[in-house]
Amino acid sequence: MSHKISGDLEKTEPRRTLRVVAALIRENGRIFATQRGYGNYKDWWEFPGGKIEEGETPEEALVREIREELGAEISVDEFLTTVEYDYPEFHLVMDCYWCSVTGGELTLLEHEAAKWLPEDDLRQVQWLPADLAVIERI
Repeated sequence: MSHKISGDLEKTEPRRTLRVVAALIRENGRIFATQRGYGNYKDWWEFPGGKIEEGETPEEALVREIREELGAEISVDEFLTTVEYDYPEFHLVMDCYWCSVTGGELTLLEHEAAKWLPEDDLRQVQWLPADLAVIERI
């Protein structure tokens, strides 16, 4: 007599990977931070940036995203780090760059709020987990 063993074996779907870029816009010892106005992490703080589109380099994506989100032109000055973080919905791979504003004014087109934070005191806001990992590497 054979017995079948049944159990709740979870089928694990491959988690989707989201590739994004983030700008650490630095000016006079301060870094620009933006507050999310939507989604699961509404009101949390992040470095501005966004998704890399097909055919774009990370640097091109960053220039485009800052133009779309903040209406300003930036130079991508130096690669800082890549952070990988597992959010419940996806696996994030975020390339982070030091940047400078080269034209226009930083204007909130998509975010709820923004602040210039002192580079030596960035923890005064509630950062998204992946962005917090960036701060630990600065």
